Amino acid sequence: MACRFPGGVRSPEDLWELVGSDSGAASAFPLDRGWDVDALRAACAVETGGFLPDAAGFDAEFFGISPREALAMDPQQRVLLEVVWEALERAGIDPESLRGSRTGVFAGLHGQDYAVAAEGAAEDVSGHAVTGFSPAVAAGRVAYLLGLSGPALAVDTASSSSLVAVHVAARSLAAGECELALVAGVSVMSTPAAFVGYSRQGGLAADGRCKPFSADADGTAWSEGAGVVLLEPLSRAREHGHEVLALLRGSAVNSDGASTGLTAPSGAAQRAVIRDALAAAGLVPSDVDVVEAHGTGTPVGDPVEAEALLATYGQDREVPLLLGSLKGHLGHAQAAAGMAGLIKSVLALSRDRLPGIRNLRAPTTEVDWTAGAVEVLAGPAPWPRTDRVRRAGVSSFGISGTNAHVIVERPEPVEQAEPAAEIEPAAVPLPVSARSAGALEELVGQVADLADGSSGPPWTWAGRWRRGGTSSSGARCC
Repeated sequence: MACRFPGGVRSPEDLWELVGSDSGAASAFPLDRGWDVDALRAACAVETGGFLPDAAGFDAEFFGISPREALAMDPQQRVLLEVVWEALERAGIDPESLRGSRTGVFAGLHGQDYAVAAEGAAEDVSGHAVTGFSPAVAAGRVAYLLGLSGPALAVDTASSSSLVAVHVAARSLAAGECELALVAGVSVMSTPAAFVGYSRQGGLAADGRCKPFSADADGTAWSEGAGVVLLEPLSRAREHGHEVLALLRGSAVNSDGASTGLTAPSGAAQRAVIRDALAAAGLVPSDVDVVEAHGTGTPVGDPVEAEALLATYGQDREVPLLLGSLKGHLGHAQAAAGMAGLIKSVLALSRDRLPGIRNLRAPTTEVDWTAGAVEVLAGPAPWPRTDRVRRAGVSSFGISGTNAHVIVERPEPVEQAEPAAEIEPAAVPLPVSARSAGALEELVGQVADLADGSSGPPWTWAGRWRRGGTSSSGARCC
C-alpha cells in the first residue's frame, strides 16, 4: 500500500499516526493553484480544507515526460504516477520488472476540472490537452509508462470510485484477465468549485470540520489525496514471497435506482450492498468486528447509513459492531475516501486498537441506536486478539448513486523458519541515487533524518520526486 493525504500523510504509517491522534488535516486555501483566495473567502462558507501541499510539484524527468506535457497533465494523473511507484517499491517490486506483464490498473477518480484551471496557464498546452485532461488516460498512462498489458480502467462513480475500482479489480483477477492489479483512488481539486457550490447549498460544515455520526453534524468538509493498494491472488503472493497485509474476503456494488432523489442516499440500497458483500464473502454479520463507514458528517446521510448498518450488521450478534470513520480527521477525500478507509482498515487488522472518530460530541439522536448492536467509536478502543479471524467492512456511497462495500480480514500467519543467531551489524555504506540533482539532494536529506531517528522506515517514502510550488516547467499552475 501507499498513500498521500493532507496533514503530513505521506505513507500508511503516517495515516495511522494521524487517525490515532487528535489532530486534523485542514489547512488554509492553497496559494499555488491560481485561485483568487480573497474572492473565494467571500463566496465560501469556510476558509479551510484538506489540501495536498505539493500538488503543484512533479518530477517529470523521472517519468520521461516533457515539461510541456507535464504542465498539461491533470495533477490527479501526476499524483497517481508517484503513488503507484511508491506502492510497488513498498511491495518490494521493481516497477521496471513489470514491463510486458499482465498487470492491471484500476483508478478511481472524480472531479476532472483541470481544463478550467489550465486556461490561465502561462504556456499553451493545447497540444497535450486530449491526454492531459482526459480521466480515461489516468489509468492508461500508468500502463503505458510501466509497459503493463492488463486491463487499464478509469472508474468515476463519485465518492465510491476507489472501492468500486477494488471490486472491479478483484473480479478481473478472478477471471484471469490480469495476474496483478494496481488499484487507486485519487482526488485533487484544481478549482474551488466544490467549495463554492456546496456553500450555496448549505452542504459544508460551518467550522470546516467533518463530524461523522455526531449529534452536531452540520455538513461535510472537502479534502483530497491518493491511495494505492496492490492486489494479487493469495496463491501467487505466497509463491512470490510477498507480504500479505490483508485478504479481500468479499465485495459488492449496486445502485440506488429510483430513490427519493438523484443525489439522496438510499437506505434500502445500502442494506442490499452490505448483504451482497457478506454473501460474496460467505459470512454472517457477526463475523465482522468493525465497519469503516462512509460517514460524511451530513445530517441526512449519516442517519441513513447508521440505520442500514443497524439493520444488517447490528442483528443476530452478541458482541456489538464497532463503527468508525476517518473523515473526522481527514475530511472527505472524495474519490480517494474509500481507499483511505480501506488502508486504515488494513492497518488496523495488524494492530490491537481501533481509532476513535474525531469531532464526535455525542452520537446523533436522529438514529434509534437500540435497534441493533452497533457502537460508535467515540474514542480509541481495543481490538483484542482471539481465536477468531479479525474482519472489517468498508463502505463508500457516491453522489452518483453507486454504492460499494468491501470486507477484508487478517491473513493466517505463515510459518517462518527459525531466525539465525543475531550478529551485531557492522557499519556498511548506503548507496543513494536519483535521476536529478534536486531529487538526490532531497533523498540524502531524508536518509540523514533516518539516521537521526526522526523519520519512519526507509520504505515509507521513496524520496525521488523534486518538490516545490511549481510544475516542472516553472509555471505557477496546479
